[in-house]
Amino acid sequence: MGNGYTSAGAMKPWTKHFRPVPALGRLEQQVMDDLWGRGRPASVRDVREGLGAALAYTTLMTTLDRLYKKGLLERTKDGRAFLYAPRVSREQLQRGLLTRVLDELLGRGTESARPVLSTLVEAVSQHDRQLLDELERIVADERRRGGKGRR
Repeated sequence: MGNGYTSAGAMKPWTKHFRPVPALGRLEQQVMDDLWGRGRPASVRDVREGLGAALAYTTLMTTLDRLYKKGLLERTKDGRAFLYAPRVSREQLQRGLLTRVLDELLGRGTESARPVLSTLVEAVSQHDRQLLDELERIVADERRRGGKGRR
């Protein structure tokens, strides 16, 4: 499931099922990537050094706080500073983001779903033919289970 950890050690399950998550801005995504790559909790200063960007300390502190409030990070007090660690793995975040987008697009009815599904199949097909076979297998498995989904 990717490089996941919390301040307590192994990554805790976020939820039994993947729930939709808020979209991330570019800086938020960079911060998450940095934290996943570390394998240990990090302070604002650590992340600032890791990003190598000329970011204001307060900008990064605000970004980490927003990610914490979105439920994507854990934070623990370390002296006067906070240490931040991902609460979700990269895979969990990606699935949650995709769930959010698909719920919005597919929630508009069957006619609206067709272009979404068609675009998905076309994109998968252009990217990797074997992935298209995998998608076909997943659909067949879902049909055998009765098509109830995994929500």
